[in-house]
Amino acid sequence: MDSVIDARRASEPGLVVLDITAADEETVLALMDGLQQLWATSGITEIRRDPAQPGVRARVHADIRCTNPGGEAGLPQAGEGQTATAGQ
Repeated sequence: MDSVIDARRASEPGLVVLDITAADEETVLALMDGLQQLWATSGITEIRRDPAQPGVRARVHADIRCTNPGGEAGLPQAGEGQTATAGQ
């Protein structure tokens, strides 16, 4: 997993990047599912296993300002539904 966080994903209050580490894939999947039930997230993301480290890892982007009671919709990807601002 790339350790660099894209600045757009945490550029203002309410936007977060969560790096998850757990013992197994089922735990990571359960957490990501729970998060997407609460907030607008990037959804169920790729789970990675690093042979040099214990457990599994995933990264989730979330907007905690937006509740997501429907659960399935994720955050817009680059270029989707985003408008340019004066600094872009």
